[in-house]
Amino acid sequence: MAIIDQKDLYLLKIAQDGVQLTKRPYLALGDMAGISEQEVIDRLLALQEEGIIRRFAATIGHRALGIVANAMIAWKAPPEDVERAGALFASVDEVTHCYERAITGDWPYNLYTMVHSKSREECLKIADRLSQMSGIREYRVLFSEFEYKKISARI
Repeated sequence: MAIIDQKDLYLLKIAQDGVQLTKRPYLALGDMAGISEQEVIDRLLALQEEGIIRRFAATIGHRALGIVANAMIAWKAPPEDVERAGALFASVDEVTHCYERAITGDWPYNLYTMVHSKSREECLKIADRLSQMSGIREYRVLFSEFEYKKISARI
């Protein structure tokens, strides 16, 4: 398992709050962290290569782009088919999250995908397409009604 040092940790802490919109954002991060622009780049690449971070990317305010419908689709996948279906769902661009969870009580669904679109109707079409692709016919589409909080994971 990779170990990160205090400089890496501090760099990640300041970067998680956002990066300045500038021609040289890594220089700005370096100035804040007390390291060079090249060291910021090298450290971020090393953290990615070690699997500590998956990527270093911009996030877009999806609501400003008209993406206002969010749906979690709960799938009833046969246990022997979860891995195949999960990999298939994860490969689809419209799917932003894909998780397996344990079945509990009267809720028989064990695979979950999250999709975002410009309308509920479009989310339903995506769900239907995923169903056709996977062969899984039993699913429930749960729409978000109100967003109380949304932030990325923090350290």
